[in-house]
Amino acid sequence: MLSHNVLCTHNKGDRSVWTTSAIAFSPITEINIMTYETLTQQAIPSSSVDEQALAQAEAVAPTQDPLTRRDRRIIGEIIEVEPESVRTIWIEGRITVWVQLVGGGRLPFDRNWFATRVAQVKATLPETPLERNERLSDDLEKACTVFGLYHGEIDWLRFSTKLYQDGHFVGFVGCNQQGWYARPRQYGVNRVAGSAKDVIASLGVRAAVAA
Repeated sequence: MLSHNVLCTHNKGDRSVWTTSAIAFSPITEINIMTYETLTQQAIPSSSVDEQALAQAEAVAPTQDPLTRRDRRIIGEIIEVEPESVRTIWIEGRITVWVQLVGGGRLPFDRNWFATRVAQVKATLPETPLERNERLSDDLEKACTVFGLYHGEIDWLRFSTKLYQDGHFVGFVGCNQQGWYARPRQYGVNRVAGSAKDVIASLGVRAAVAA
């Protein structure tokens, strides 16, 4: 999921020209990026950068991948590359968003500019069925943690599953065109809510941890 701000001006006439400037950053929702504070300002690796500088740049790069498939589609749309070519993304010094490419090299963007573009692309880019399932699965996992529940095998085609607590069956939960739904038994009337957490609560389950 994406959440960032970055400084970058892109000259459409020359794809190789990227400039950065310092601007304050506030998180964007929907893209998970890892924040890295550094004492030095990085530049895009080039033939003029020595091996020591490159080693330092690699040292502050994220070691875990915070991006989903949809995140890569959004980023790819913004910087005009194939989603598969985006390796990862992170924020340096609360100012610059860096996009690391699979083929090597990284691009810097002004955080605020990047945040604006993320919101624009996200609003117009249709969600694929796989991306939907990934998002719903993540929402369900978070809700189950709140109530101390676990779920069984998920029917990914209809996105439905059974909920359990301490080995005991609690009810069915899923998501359809109406939204999240739950019911205490296989047959009966669905209880509909706007979130996985709310619909699980409708089954009478109490939260096990702070929400």
